[in-house]
Amino acid sequence: MQGQANFVTERGERPHCRLRMGLGPGSMVRIVLLGGALALPACTVGPNFAIPPAPAVALTPKPLKGPGTADKENQRFVHDLDIPGAWWRLFRSRALSNLMERALRDNFDLKAAQAALRVAHAGVQAQRGAFFPTIAGSYLASRQKVATAEDLTPPTNSGSDYFSLHTAQLTIAYAPDVFGGIRRQVESLEAQAEAQRFQLEATYLTLTSNIALAAVQEASVRGQIDATQKIIRIERELLDLLRRQLDAGQVSEVDVAAQEAALAQAEQALPPLQKQLAIQRDLLTALTGHLAGEGLPERFDFTTLHLPNELPVSLSSKLVEQRPDVRAAQANLHSSAALVGVAVANRLPQFNLSGNTGKTAEQFPNLFNPAPQFLFWTIAGNVTQTIFDGFTLEQRQRAAEAGWDQAAALYCSTVVTAFQNVADALQTVELDGNALRAATAAERAAEKSLRLTREQLELGQVSALQLLNAQQVYLSALLSVVVAKANRYADTIALFQALGGGWWNRSDVQSDEVRDRWGHTIVVIEDD
Repeated sequence: MQGQANFVTERGERPHCRLRMGLGPGSMVRIVLLGGALALPACTVGPNFAIPPAPAVALTPKPLKGPGTADKENQRFVHDLDIPGAWWRLFRSRALSNLMERALRDNFDLKAAQAALRVAHAGVQAQRGAFFPTIAGSYLASRQKVATAEDLTPPTNSGSDYFSLHTAQLTIAYAPDVFGGIRRQVESLEAQAEAQRFQLEATYLTLTSNIALAAVQEASVRGQIDATQKIIRIERELLDLLRRQLDAGQVSEVDVAAQEAALAQAEQALPPLQKQLAIQRDLLTALTGHLAGEGLPERFDFTTLHLPNELPVSLSSKLVEQRPDVRAAQANLHSSAALVGVAVANRLPQFNLSGNTGKTAEQFPNLFNPAPQFLFWTIAGNVTQTIFDGFTLEQRQRAAEAGWDQAAALYCSTVVTAFQNVADALQTVELDGNALRAATAAERAAEKSLRLTREQLELGQVSALQLLNAQQVYLSALLSVVVAKANRYADTIALFQALGGGWWNRSDVQSDEVRDRWGHTIVVIEDD
């Protein structure tokens, strides 16, 4: 059984511990030794946790071909490529790195997760205290009066009806962990602390991913604003052309009015984009742990961001090790398995040892008198076995086993979701290249169509209606290119997030270990 004290000699025999339990002032030490002797042959009941094997399946239903080159940026998949701890640096943006540095220093969600991890570690250490005896000291002083009736109580030796009593004692209590219930409790709390650690990693990964996505979204909005302003300039130029042709009698007022309406419609699309940009920058400011009124010094557009050329494709066996949510679910499964052992141990005999020693005297100085008449001590031990409790302990064991089954199902569900996320990200990134290439080709074709239509309009070979249609097609094509480019960046970020974000390579980031007053490490991550 796990936890069994295997003190084995060269002959393969477990040595025997012989303790002589005498009586006297040193009995407190002997109580502790007796507890240790009882713990030596102890075992740990309940199931022993084993890490579930990783699924041996491909990440995607079809082999990956690679995103290829689109808009002059090339990407390719690299199998078993490791992810750096500061994966956002692969986008080669100083503004993004500065923003990440500030967020990892000041974000309050990350600080809360760090505090939760310290709470979990403190809970483990608190439970470890159950391995040791509880020692308490006390001092009691009282003033009493004795009954003086002849048929009740004789007077005191001093002849006075009043006397003082001083008692000082040391009490020791110890519960040997014979069946490993305490060890299973510690094991469960350690697993919960491990789960909290990966909750911290998940918070870290979510924060960095959200910041990168918000930066890409800002770049996308700025791109859409630039595209809208470009089409507004074109439509104003065309409006001036139509007005000149109206004066020359080449077009009607209806054509001019239609162009004015198209210009107004394009100008109407600009304020919502500007509003979205303001909201997006407020979001980035909040993600860094600062107030919106403080402003944001960084500015993001697609000229300051660059796609990583090499994209990682992890092995299936490594994915379950890399995902913080899977590791947290695995730790919760471990904790649930240990709680089954706790429930089993609670149904077995419970051992308790206790004792106290001290002195009692009428005068306070006599507490320090070595004379034996002032000394008292007690040593006791008991074993308790529940015979009938209305099946309470049995049902608690069944509840713990059901909780273990529940944790196992949740772990499997988390693994399935993790593989789904990675498959979605890989296939989406692969198709994003096709989408951007198609959008770029459509934008070039729409620009050429608008240019030719304008030239023909100047020659009087086409109507103003055809010009309006060409303008709308070009505006839609411009926006499609921006959206397709933003999707390519966002899906690349989603791939890094789905693969775990490289937390296991945190040494890639400058890290200073800061310890709190209890000695627990506080994670502080800073950019180079």
